[in-house]
Amino acid sequence: MTTYTSHEPVDAPAEYSQGAELLLDVQDLRTWFHTRQGVVKAVDGVSLQLRQGEILGLVGESGSGKSITGFSLMGLVDHPGRIQAGRLRFNGLDLQQLSAEHYRQLRGRDMAMIFQDPMMTLNPTLRVDTQMIEAVQAHRKVSRGVARERAIQVLGMVGIPSPQERLLVYPHQLSGGMRQRIAIAIALLNEPKLVIADEPTTALDVTIQGQILYEVQKLCRESGVALIWITHDLAIVSGLADRLAVMYAGRIVETGNAGDIIGGAQHPYTQGLIASIPSIHTRGQPLFQIPGATPSLLNLPEGCPFRTRCRRATAQCEQSPALEKVGPDHWVSCWHKGVQA
Repeated sequence: MTTYTSHEPVDAPAEYSQGAELLLDVQDLRTWFHTRQGVVKAVDGVSLQLRQGEILGLVGESGSGKSITGFSLMGLVDHPGRIQAGRLRFNGLDLQQLSAEHYRQLRGRDMAMIFQDPMMTLNPTLRVDTQMIEAVQAHRKVSRGVARERAIQVLGMVGIPSPQERLLVYPHQLSGGMRQRIAIAIALLNEPKLVIADEPTTALDVTIQGQILYEVQKLCRESGVALIWITHDLAIVSGLADRLAVMYAGRIVETGNAGDIIGGAQHPYTQGLIASIPSIHTRGQPLFQIPGATPSLLNLPEGCPFRTRCRRATAQCEQSPALEKVGPDHWVSCWHKGVQA
């Protein structure tokens, strides 16, 4: 049986290494914040692999480390945060060896991020057309006319009506949902190889949300763009992602094909997330809630971080469990893993 822990540098599982060459290969990623109160282990030994055209859903509660994982891959973690990894490679490049300028050139061209708050992307003092044209011309030697046409094309792709008119307004003149769609469009402008989406559809209504999910999935299939979709909503990502990685307290506790995890989750935390999703079978009944709350990353319990909330916990859980292979492409980090009865 192939096993690896979340606290030691490890190679990708053999199944991940076969077939198409990996676009993203992350092993034992740690992003720690050294504060006066102590060390906050926001990301603690995360390993991820991604091929071209593949969609990975990164799932977990608020505070589980999902967004910091995305920021770490983009090189957007500032002091007092420190990033270390056994391996951090993207498209053949060692990201740990890149200069700040080289990393800046990668962002927006080969790798892009869609933030949860669109105002982290948009400048409130500039019109939309200025921001989108500059985003294109920063990475391509094209005329303003060509850049504008590309902006109009992408705005239409994310469901913005009358895109020519929307280019002429300022962000404050748009609704929150419209601003988010423009932020998504900016991330897609230069056809990056990797897009990291940090809960980008939270502020959108269901109709537009469905449209964007369809367009994003189509984009990945047709152009080979790889996508990491960060969310707390398993209902959304279950129909979007090829694979899922479930995070808790800075660690991945279960990962595998989306169908295998949704249909046969083995970690108690993953099972709790799935049980809390409303369905036709739970109509009129109280939704399941995982007891307790995510522990402070300054004071994590010894061993399995979920043990203080887990109904299966025993004394054995005071030791950190390894991430063990339980299926062809399914790994779980739990001493008492198993399909829920």
